[in-house]
Amino acid sequence: MAKLIVWDIISVDGYFEGTQQWDLDLHEYIWGKDLEHLSLSFGEELGLLVFGRITYEGMAAYWPNATDEGDIAAYMNAAPKLVASRTLTEATWNNTEVTADIVGELTRRKTTLDRPIYVFGSAALTDSLLQADLVDELLIGVAPVLLGAGHPFFKPASSPRPLELVESRPTDTGGVLLRYAVPRA
Repeated sequence: MAKLIVWDIISVDGYFEGTQQWDLDLHEYIWGKDLEHLSLSFGEELGLLVFGRITYEGMAAYWPNATDEGDIAAYMNAAPKLVASRTLTEATWNNTEVTADIVGELTRRKTTLDRPIYVFGSAALTDSLLQADLVDELLIGVAPVLLGAGHPFFKPASSPRPLELVESRPTDTGGVLLRYAVPRA
């Protein structure tokens, strides 16, 4: 059975992007050898990449033409990908499928795949998957920066949801990687 792991980078004050969509300058504060190594490990172990529509559109615009990203671009372009969307009718990025029923599709794939399923970014999708009790782990890179404003990664919840710390470690750039198990609700 495959684990569903959500990966994203947030600022210390909880934002995954600045005040404008795709303002990801906070990544520069945490990117270094440790995150490069982590990114390469995703390519070695993942069974499926999952995106919400907005994240997919940004990734699909960037990765097919990324000439200076080497092995990371290679696995991003080759990996099987699934997009959650009720409006997108086709996907043009290599090895990509679209589904309007992401909860049903991921419920099925978690039982049929044996390698991890990664959700990259996709705050709204992550919220839906947490509510559906499908997320097994949250892997969060905390960039050493206070943005002061932006889009928060986690949506307000009706009640607290305790997490179990699996791992915490500093990065070579002063950030922190946090891995939490998400117990079933």
